[in-house]
Amino acid sequence: MNPWERRQKILEVLCLRRHDTHRNLAHEFNVSTGTIRRDIVVLTCSYPVETVKGHHGGVRVAEWLHLDRRSLNSAEVSFLRRLGESLDGPDLEMLNRIIAIFSH
Repeated sequence: MNPWERRQKILEVLCLRRHDTHRNLAHEFNVSTGTIRRDIVVLTCSYPVETVKGHHGGVRVAEWLHLDRRSLNSAEVSFLRRLGESLDGPDLEMLNRIIAIFSH
């Protein structure tokens, strides 16, 4: 999983749980807490994600944020491109549009 994919997954997890700790996220994604902290800094530039200090601290996302649009990771894009090898014409064009919309 590349950093972009990991950050998207972290955001998805936070949208489901609304709050989590750096330590738990680091364990779940098999990275260091420092990596999670840097990922959170990147996410805060585009999403309402914040770090909370104190006894019940961690990372939280705004209650109103819900991810409506999912994106494709690199393995999913590769899979769809392999499927596209058997398509042509309008079907191939449609698949390419889907990949363009949902890939990063």
